[in-house]
Formats: sequence, structure tokens, C-alpha cells
Amino acid sequence: MKIALFPGSFDPITKAHVDILKRSLSLFDKIYVGIGTNSTKQSLMTIEQRLEMITAVFKDEPKLEMVAYEGLTVNFCKEIGASHMIRGIRTVSDFEYEKAIAQMNHSLIPEIESIFIVSKPGYSSISSTIVRDILRYGGDVSQFVPSAVLPFLK
Repeated sequence: MKIALFPGSFDPITKAHVDILKRSLSLFDKIYVGIGTNSTKQSLMTIEQRLEMITAVFKDEPKLEMVAYEGLTVNFCKEIGASHMIRGIRTVSDFEYEKAIAQMNHSLIPEIESIFIVSKPGYSSISSTIVRDILRYGGDVSQFVPSAVLPFLK
């Protein structure tokens, strides 16, 4: 069974995240959507809210399981039996950042492979950070997040 982890803060999940996940489904038998705790980011939503939100977005997708975790992502992959980690790439700077992390992860646990999926051009400017900023200033984010997310942002 091919198992992957798609880690992130998902605060909130965006259309770009959804696109990467949907495009990954045919590659794996099971994908864990892992909400990692990141102490350097100021969260908009609690972990529980994010789990509920992502579950609402993917309620009809049996291959996905939403989980929260702490610690090194590569260690969590090993814990859940994931042989691959999925990462979305929007820009060249994303690639450089993700490449460095993938190389470190490979040094720590060589049997876990990082898979990079390049975002569609229309999604390359969408990030959870930008969506949070728009929300903080009362802007409309409906074009950047799935409609199932909107009730969680009120």
C-alpha cells in the first residue's frame, strides 16, 4: 500500500492545497493530510477547527485522512507508515526552500521520498498567509478558498 503525507498548516486550506491533493489521489492508496504545529506562525484557527474544515472539504474522499501532529514531519511519516511526503511548489523560492527540507529529511530518514507537485499557474499566488492577511483586514477570500471553508472563517 502506497501511503503519503501532505503536511502543512492549512490555516486555512486554500484552492491551491485542494488542487495539489486532488492531483495526488491517483498516485497513492492513502494520503494523510497532516496539520503540523508551527510555533513560528500566528494561527487564525485552532487545530480542531482546521481538522473539521478539511474534513468538510473532502467529506466524500475515502483515500484521505486528516490528522494533527507535532515534531519533525519526517518522523511523523515513519510513525504513520508513509513512504512519501507531498509538497506543493508555487514559485522558484518555494522550490529552493522545499529542496533544502527534502534533502535534510532524506539525511534523517532516507526511505521517505519527497514528491513535488507544481501548482497550476492560476494558484501560484494563493497562500494561507495571504488569505489570513486578507481576512484580518475584512477582505473577501471566497475566490481563494473552497466554498466549504467559508463558514469556518466567519
